[in-house]
Amino acid sequence: MLTLLPLQEVTEAQQSAAKRQHNTAIEVQKRSLPSRHLKETLFANLEHPRWQEVAKRCLSCTNCTSVCPTCFCHSEGEMPSLDGHTSEHYRQWDSCFTAGHSYMHSFVLRDSTLLRYRQWLTHKLGTWHEQYGRSGCVGCGRCITWCPVGIDITEEANVICGESNHA
Repeated sequence: MLTLLPLQEVTEAQQSAAKRQHNTAIEVQKRSLPSRHLKETLFANLEHPRWQEVAKRCLSCTNCTSVCPTCFCHSEGEMPSLDGHTSEHYRQWDSCFTAGHSYMHSFVLRDSTLLRYRQWLTHKLGTWHEQYGRSGCVGCGRCITWCPVGIDITEEANVICGESNHA
């Protein structure tokens, strides 16, 4: 397949240009998350006033979880057949930002945007490490880009954790 493509050897000028572009991309990335003990720090600050500030702005629109490459929340249900003899079990995408996602029997466990946002952030940046051995944030910035009210996960985590190394 490759022999059919009109490929050319890479020139030194092209390699230099690629390296410059790479270095420029590194230089313009100014956002960062707190570097150590995120789980402990986030859980020690569950009553931080910033949670309430973010909750007032957050629309629970699920844009952040829709575009996140690591979010995988889902719901499951049954679709009964019209004849009533069988049903089909199904699984569909859901978001931890919807009230129904934490519905348990007769009540919604996380009944406010504050509780849903706090659950999402503490899980993604904190408890994810215990479950999967790494952060639930890959640093792509999609959640920041797609948030209609401009919530920046790096800024929020830095404020809640008491660090000021964000842009």
